[in-house]
Amino acid sequence: MIWNDAVSGTTAGILAIAQGMAYAIIAGLPPVFGLYAALTPQIVYVFMGTSRQLSIGAVAMDSLIVAAGIGTLNIVGVEQYIAAAVFLALLVGSIQLLLGTFKLGFLVNFLSKPVLSGFTSAAAIIIGLSQLKHILGVDIAQTNQIHVLLSEVVSKVSQTHLLSFGIGITGIVLIKTFQKINKKIPAILVVVVFGILLLYFTQWQLNGIKIVGNIPQGLPDLRIPSFNKDQFTELIPVAITLAMVGFTEAISIAKAIEERHTEYEIDPNQELIALGSANIIGSLAQSYPATASFSRSAIQDQGGAKSGIAALFSAGLVLLTLLFLTPLFYYLPIPILAAIIMVSIFGLVDFNYPKKLWVKNREECIPYLFTFIITMTVGIPQGILLGVLISLLTMIYRTSNPHIAVLAKIKGTHYYKNISRFEDDIETDDRILILRFDSQLFFGNKDLFKKELLKQIKNKGAALELIIINAETINYIDSSALGMLEKIFDNHKNQGTRIMIAGATGPVRDIIFKNDLIQIIGEENLFIETSEAVNAFLEGITNSDIQKKITLQSKTDTNLIER
Repeated sequence: MIWNDAVSGTTAGILAIAQGMAYAIIAGLPPVFGLYAALTPQIVYVFMGTSRQLSIGAVAMDSLIVAAGIGTLNIVGVEQYIAAAVFLALLVGSIQLLLGTFKLGFLVNFLSKPVLSGFTSAAAIIIGLSQLKHILGVDIAQTNQIHVLLSEVVSKVSQTHLLSFGIGITGIVLIKTFQKINKKIPAILVVVVFGILLLYFTQWQLNGIKIVGNIPQGLPDLRIPSFNKDQFTELIPVAITLAMVGFTEAISIAKAIEERHTEYEIDPNQELIALGSANIIGSLAQSYPATASFSRSAIQDQGGAKSGIAALFSAGLVLLTLLFLTPLFYYLPIPILAAIIMVSIFGLVDFNYPKKLWVKNREECIPYLFTFIITMTVGIPQGILLGVLISLLTMIYRTSNPHIAVLAKIKGTHYYKNISRFEDDIETDDRILILRFDSQLFFGNKDLFKKELLKQIKNKGAALELIIINAETINYIDSSALGMLEKIFDNHKNQGTRIMIAGATGPVRDIIFKNDLIQIIGEENLFIETSEAVNAFLEGITNSDIQKKITLQSKTDTNLIER
């Protein structure tokens, strides 16, 4: 087991070194900060996280959000920029730690799959295209707006540095070729070595190819991050975005890996605490925001890692690099790092998912397209935040406009189904109205319920003697809706119409019994199934003892077991 941990962890560590330096460049930081992000946070997570294969460190998505967020601040000089990035890690970690401590991991559920997919695809395109400046060897202004970026590329393409372009394209071709031949080939390591040796022997950096150059040797300084209090409020939205996106990435990867393992279980709240602690302690060692890497975690899992020891081997290799091996990366060409980023990132663009949404669920295309377009044209933090907002608005719309069905008996059965779906197979009885409301009943949709109920009552006319509310799909009734029901039911009861409720769940029964609704309806008019309610009306059949026990059970009666 230790051997598998050692091999998989070392392989992931090699990738962490190359990716870390590449992603640090995306974040606008010197390459060494990618190594810092792969060191301390990874070690902290091993002792606090619940996944045994997760690899923590710098990732492309978070790196671009860091660049986009800090880029909007009024910062002068590299030192201030670095200080802001390190402080951002402390801020992100604090938010994640608080969310985990108060068991708020469920908040990540508000990042729906269409929003995440739209955000990820758009951000991946932005990240990939942002590396064209290194591939082309030209100066292009840092931006996360697609139209501005493409305009810059077009205006500068005539200035392309051919050697940089050749090395970058060669790097991309080699990585893709090796991956196609055999995924076990460490393609990124091979390309990194190729780039270093090429520049070492040709000295093409003298002809304009940018290289990594001197990387500070030794461990990072341990100190409390400094920050400008005027920047604190400006960094809060970026920190919240990073905290949520980082956790979403980590928990998604951890859950995917967990499906292949039965020996442990992922705890989302503990994951938040672990990630938060990793970022907080990491910020003390000069790390910028870190989270789980899909590619490195996959390598550790596929390599047979069975424990956090694999991540310790990975961190150990990063440590050795910082202490002794940084001179080896002096000649590493920046176009090679750009090639690594572009190959890794464009794999995140999912073209099949939006096609599937468009064919099978066009309503879900709205949050996807909205998030994708906003992320591409306005900005990455704005894309994810507005994407969550549109998802919430879509959810509110759905709950405010739920499906309502009028039910009737299917001929020759005891089933009661939607008359609009089974109009040729139903038995009609103008004396009976059965209405099913497929949602919780609350202030946002009570008027819709009232309007539909009164409409169906009017359609039945003077023949109506019984109203049955099928409550199987109602899981909650708030005070506003309760007041509406009491008024309508009381009014029609006084007019001689009998009111029944069938299929109410335990929580809904609790609400009925705690309010005046039970006095208006009467205990004898609660039923388990719609067919029982109809039979009681038609044949005068009363509930049996067990039926009474079930229909009258609520938390107000401690002698009965809750349904």
